[in-house]
Amino acid sequence: METDALGLRLLGGGDQLDRPVRGVMTTDLRDPSRYLSGGELVLTGLAWRRDAADSEPFVRILTAAGVAGLAAGEAELGAVPEDLVQACSRHRLPLFAVHESVAFATITEHVVRQVSGERAGDLAAVVDRHRRLMTSGPAGGGPEAVLDLLGTDLDLRAWVLSPTGRRVAGSAPLPARTAAALAGEHLAATRAGRRGPHRAQVAGTAYSLFPIRNTGRGAAPAVRDVRETVLAEWLLAVEADAADWPAARLDLLQGVTQLIAVERDRRDAARTVRRRLAQEVLELVQTGAAPAEVAARLRVAAPVLLPGLGTAPHWQIVVARVEWDGDGAVEAGPAAQALLEEVLVDPAAMDADPGDRIAVAHSGDEAVALVALPAVAAAPSAGSGAGAGGAEAAGGHAAEAAGATPAAEAAEAVGAGGSRGGAGTGAGGDADAGAGGAGAPAAAGGPGLDAERLLAAVRAPLSAGLGDDGRLTLGVSAPVHSAEGLRGALEEARHARRVAAARPGRVCAAGHDELASHVLLLPFVPDDVRRAFTARLLDPLRDYDRRHRAELIPTLEAFLDCDGSWTRCASRLHLHVNTLRYRVGRIEQLTGRDLSRLEDKLDFFLALRMS
Repeated sequence: METDALGLRLLGGGDQLDRPVRGVMTTDLRDPSRYLSGGELVLTGLAWRRDAADSEPFVRILTAAGVAGLAAGEAELGAVPEDLVQACSRHRLPLFAVHESVAFATITEHVVRQVSGERAGDLAAVVDRHRRLMTSGPAGGGPEAVLDLLGTDLDLRAWVLSPTGRRVAGSAPLPARTAAALAGEHLAATRAGRRGPHRAQVAGTAYSLFPIRNTGRGAAPAVRDVRETVLAEWLLAVEADAADWPAARLDLLQGVTQLIAVERDRRDAARTVRRRLAQEVLELVQTGAAPAEVAARLRVAAPVLLPGLGTAPHWQIVVARVEWDGDGAVEAGPAAQALLEEVLVDPAAMDADPGDRIAVAHSGDEAVALVALPAVAAAPSAGSGAGAGGAEAAGGHAAEAAGATPAAEAAEAVGAGGSRGGAGTGAGGDADAGAGGAGAPAAAGGPGLDAERLLAAVRAPLSAGLGDDGRLTLGVSAPVHSAEGLRGALEEARHARRVAAARPGRVCAAGHDELASHVLLLPFVPDDVRRAFTARLLDPLRDYDRRHRAELIPTLEAFLDCDGSWTRCASRLHLHVNTLRYRVGRIEQLTGRDLSRLEDKLDFFLALRMS
């Protein structure tokens, strides 16, 4: 009433002006009740009124819905009808006339701004109270409680995401692809040195991304280089464009990030025990301590990593390294440690702390994870080398089969590993699964993490954070079920990581299964030797294909893939067997090789792989 620009003139209900206004609605429906929730200031152009008898039922509907007041425009009828004034008086509903020069949009904008400002102030007080609770103990409710406040009080949908795009907390579902894309956008913006909040557009929806950093009391000292922390920070993603937000709302969101940072610090502190356990085991293994001493530390670690475990678990080693181009001044060990802890968490996990089964140590620029895998059955004697069936990987990457039937266990184990198309089988695949490391389960379908699957969901966002000057390489050992096997598993994981490091790409992984095949050797063949070997065998075929479109190279690949079976290869290529024999004969003629000889088949196989 005191805002002259709104042009409101009171026509009745002056004794009810203390009613709170919670929103605004414009309508010309005769019955707008389905769109009313109470507390609105209703704006109407009176198009619903045909005669005087229409006013009473309209006002009765508004009163029953609990609206705060009615504002009628004068543009349609020139003046507000007396029958409407009388109806509002009878129902004690405040009635205002809106001058024809004032647009309803002006009133709507004013009301929304006022209501949002009041809610923001209320929310700021709640957030401040919540911060005090969380800094003095765990009574605050964690990030979920704060995001719920953003949703209910400011109608903002928001999520806390890890640098890999895992949803740590959120007020609503968020597709995994969207979360990964937002994490990638945030990491790229941080690497570029842009200040938050960062704006992102994903699938036609605008988001604002706020970095989550603890800058209050107890905060870590400022880092010398953004690369030391970029791969470890959480972010707050808000489904809105913050470019036009007032300073008060931006300050509020910054306060929310501070509050979440406190929770992040609390979770990091809870990992101290697990990190110390991993560090102790790693030092014992590396210094060649007696197996009995290592076994004693494992007995301490098992209940911490797998509470309630009834039988001795298997163990698996994962080694990761983050490397940056330049003078080596960036301290990469802690970043690799935090990143490996995140990579080993199931992306779908939404527990209070889904990393409570992960123990990661770091030494120099290398991070080493000790992963406990629960056994689902009593293991055979140590000399047999056979382990238990399918099991849950520590981060949830393989399904837990405890209590399942043997058939179900086998199905779970197969699902956990799977082949990866040409680079050997996964950790739950064929008999290669126990090839490296003493005491590794030799049974098909054994438990374990698969190297490539660990990185499949996080490769895109991490590549954005690594930029043009960083690399993440990761190696995974075979599972072992004794202390004697840990030293071999550590060396196996380190060697697998070196195989991954020899590959192109910013984010690479290799598993123990690849150490028992030609894949181990190929990355270390010098480039000039590769080029000469492949050119001598394949260039004649490529030249012939270019001139005649004969498809000799695809035919050779299919023939080797079918293990030299004429029938299967002809069926795969949709050729007559005689046509296939003609093509193979042409290959032999051009190269001087004989594809019935194992040695020549092997040379062609390696040449195709190296090319």
